[in-house]
Amino acid sequence: MAKRRIISFLNDQRGAVAATYAMALVGLVVIGGVGFDYGRLMAMDSELQNGADQAALAGATQLDGKSGACSRAAAAAIGLVTNKTLLANDSNTISVANETACDATGSVRFWQDKLATTAATGDANAKFIELDVDVRTVRYAFTPLTSLLVGTLKAGAMAGLGSSVCKVPPVFMCNPAETATNLGPDFDTTSLIGHGIKLLAGSPTAPGNFGFLDSNGGNATSDLAKMLGYDQVPFDCVAADQVGLNPGQKEVVFNAFNTRFDIDTNGANTCPGSGTCSAALNSRKDLIRKNQCGTTGNNGWQEANTPYRPTSATAEMTSGYPDIMGHPRDMCHAVSFDGSCSYTSGSTTTNASPIGDGSWDRNAYFKVNYGLDPSQWQSLTGLGSTASRYAVYQWEKANTSYLASQSVASPNGGFAAYSQPVCRTPQSSSDPDRRRFVMAVVNCLSQATKIAGNGKVDILKWVDVFLVEPAFNRGNGASKRTTDDQVYVEVIGGSTLGGGGSIAAQTIRRDVPYLVH
Repeated sequence: MAKRRIISFLNDQRGAVAATYAMALVGLVVIGGVGFDYGRLMAMDSELQNGADQAALAGATQLDGKSGACSRAAAAAIGLVTNKTLLANDSNTISVANETACDATGSVRFWQDKLATTAATGDANAKFIELDVDVRTVRYAFTPLTSLLVGTLKAGAMAGLGSSVCKVPPVFMCNPAETATNLGPDFDTTSLIGHGIKLLAGSPTAPGNFGFLDSNGGNATSDLAKMLGYDQVPFDCVAADQVGLNPGQKEVVFNAFNTRFDIDTNGANTCPGSGTCSAALNSRKDLIRKNQCGTTGNNGWQEANTPYRPTSATAEMTSGYPDIMGHPRDMCHAVSFDGSCSYTSGSTTTNASPIGDGSWDRNAYFKVNYGLDPSQWQSLTGLGSTASRYAVYQWEKANTSYLASQSVASPNGGFAAYSQPVCRTPQSSSDPDRRRFVMAVVNCLSQATKIAGNGKVDILKWVDVFLVEPAFNRGNGASKRTTDDQVYVEVIGGSTLGGGGSIAAQTIRRDVPYLVH
């Protein structure tokens, strides 16, 4: 009996697995503990990354290119983010080191490009903020069984400010200051206020050339005409920092521009569709008409018998005055078709420059249109001897009694110059000024590869300009002065892009921060 019990006990396998579990217990605890700690570590990683993302986005909202942008961006990233990390052991707060310089060192870094290849050198070119949140430590609960006691994590993020400009004609000019030996220069808006700029349709990389920005409205000729001529620009916004260009010869759409001067050129693209293309309240120009509003035939808009033809690029007229004058070009541009202006940017001087010197024939203008000598017009207007065309234009708008029609002697008789609309409906006095608009400035030569490949290009600046004259063929042969593929503007100043002024309704800027990584 006893022998059978011993044999039965030896053969009994019940509970044999308990020994296996006992031997495996350590390994099971290690596996389960590591899984628990790994999950906790990953949760903290998510907390840190969320904090970094929100800090970068908060900082990006301040990158407006104005003074103090870097310090404001850093302060926003450091102070406005209140994320909490619940899983770290060393601190409950996600924080960023206190650094405010516009450079690419330390925990907060500023860049000019999203690839982080060119460090910002100041507030104006700080386009992106990159930052690292402070390192956080987790003490493991079970992982110490594998001789690991703590884990550390950190996170980083980069963000920029995506901007769109709405309700503006989608036009750009290649920076006239850029040359083959001076690539990527600044466009010194402040020093160029009052200067004329001659813009041409044509090669998209030539300095001073004029073209169109891609927009969601389409690039058909009629669509461009709507965007250039309509009182309320249709279609969607264009990016304020990077955008595609739509260059090329599209002179016909300048007919839409000319509606701002009360010119109703024949053709479907003058004011296509059912939109409104009003004339500016002050539509003074160097053209006369008899009884038609187009630019063809003998009775429509045309130059007077004695047009403005200055003989000097430096001396104003004292005799031989024209029959009528609009706001003229800078004399260095007006003296001939090619002009003889020179412009210096940095150490580079460009002859035959698209940028004028700001000297225009003020005395002749007031003598022809108002019969006033220099001392008389300056006393009457309160303007100085170096007044800009835009300043004169504004004075005329405010003193409508001086915008009377003027008869001009002509062999055919019956011709007159008009400085107020007679062909197209005048704009409302409360609407944005039709002869003032916003243009993008692009360094085209240094971005020629992007333009050739239809890529996105960087916009250097947005500039407010005054439309000086209608696009028109003036003269021929040796007397040729302008063609209808030219747009002449005067620089008013840097655009506030929605910051107020007479074109506030045309310049709506929408800024949205976005994560790069």
